[in-house]
Amino acid sequence: MKLLIADDDRLILATLGQGLRRAGYEALEASSGREAVELARKAEPDLAILDVRMPDMSGLEVGEELAREGSVPFLFLSAHDDTATVREAIRRGALGYLVKPIDVPQLIPSIEAALIRAGDLRELRESEEKLQGAIVRQRSIAIAVGILMERHRVDSERGFELLRNQARARRVKLEEVASAVVSATDNLNSYKTNAI
Repeated sequence: MKLLIADDDRLILATLGQGLRRAGYEALEASSGREAVELARKAEPDLAILDVRMPDMSGLEVGEELAREGSVPFLFLSAHDDTATVREAIRRGALGYLVKPIDVPQLIPSIEAALIRAGDLRELRESEEKLQGAIVRQRSIAIAVGILMERHRVDSERGFELLRNQARARRVKLEEVASAVVSATDNLNSYKTNAI
């Protein structure tokens, strides 16, 4: 697993990086927030561990950038455990919040839990995208069936059968024929509107 560690304290950065490498992780190190964002974009780590307070770009800002891009899950590491900062970290999408000082054996369970949670979230997003795609395809099919019902004055079962037969005859997916029917109808309707 590839981890990105971002901390402006070079001693903490080197200690954690070395310890995580000994524990079997590939550890990338960034000494500033901006460097962390660039390294995350280039190396695509499995998880980022971000110090909350860094001078050029805070860990909270880095986390927000990573969340916006949606590519790298993250957790925060800070010497401060005030409630407002913890709430802000959670609001920005952190998978965890750890308080310094912390050593590598203490850090590993949190890393493993965050990696599992990140995997679960990724699967959930993929399922949501597939479901959204299915809904769009079904909507397109339903609209096409409605168009065929009106055009040919048939019931929904016969309208679907006409659509399916056309897909089979062309050897294409049902969604493609449905999209073509909807698109053709939209074009025809816009032509009628413009002609008036």
